[in-house]
Amino acid sequence: MNTLNIHNVSLVYSNGYQALNALTIEIKNGIFGLLGPNGAGKSSLMKAIVGLQKPSEGTITFNNQDIVENPIEIQKHLGFLPQYFGVYPKISAYNLLEHLAKLKGINHPQKRKKQIITLLEKVNLLDAKDKAVHTFSGGMKQRFGVAQALLGSPKIVIVDEPTAGLDPEERNRFNTLLSDLSEDIIIILSTHLVEDVRNLCSTMGIMKRGKLIVQGKPKDFIKQLQGKLWSKETEKNDISAIETNYKVINTQLVERVMNVTVVADEQPDSFQAINPTLEHVYFNYLS
Repeated sequence: MNTLNIHNVSLVYSNGYQALNALTIEIKNGIFGLLGPNGAGKSSLMKAIVGLQKPSEGTITFNNQDIVENPIEIQKHLGFLPQYFGVYPKISAYNLLEHLAKLKGINHPQKRKKQIITLLEKVNLLDAKDKAVHTFSGGMKQRFGVAQALLGSPKIVIVDEPTAGLDPEERNRFNTLLSDLSEDIIIILSTHLVEDVRNLCSTMGIMKRGKLIVQGKPKDFIKQLQGKLWSKETEKNDISAIETNYKVINTQLVERVMNVTVVADEQPDSFQAINPTLEHVYFNYLS
């Protein structure tokens, strides 16, 4: 069992901006979803974990090794799947993986070949191993990204906004792949897409303005909102009046009609009870 411990971590940049504020999280094998809007501090936390940015305060350990002072202790076990790779060279999937494997220190030719073929099979790209990666579809590129992240048999993989731009079929295929991989390693899924966390993660945290405002199991958060969520159709001009009396967590158009959702212990007049979702949880904690 792998364990990542982040204890009381703060990060203040040289210009005085506080990106992280006293974060404490323990993450074990499985997929941990890190939710938050843009600017919440998710990227700063990822940089601190992988050793690209030293925290101003606090400690981070991976399997009881101090990775703030010795970032190599996590980097040698790390796989990373960024949101965008940038421009791919015009070489085949196999050759690009071989190049990346050499950079990761997989020097034995037969061992390297076996691992590359196994990974291409795992991500369902073996038939495309001789095709140039820059010609791949968005979903194929993301699955190739998983293959490169798994080179060297990492113990922790960080995935940043992995399904942005994927169609629903590719998204399901990608999520199934991540789920299958997560039994033996830590996967940290950093995203603002609530649906991905709901589909994949057994534990999660929500960040806002550099703070971890809540962490736990998605199903527990949903259960806490049961019987407290109410919705009704309304006119846009009436929303401000509703906000003076109730905690409004969401307003959205449904078939061109404005719907407002509030959290309250008792049913407000003219509102109907609705079943909570993880999206409601997210909006409730951010509002």
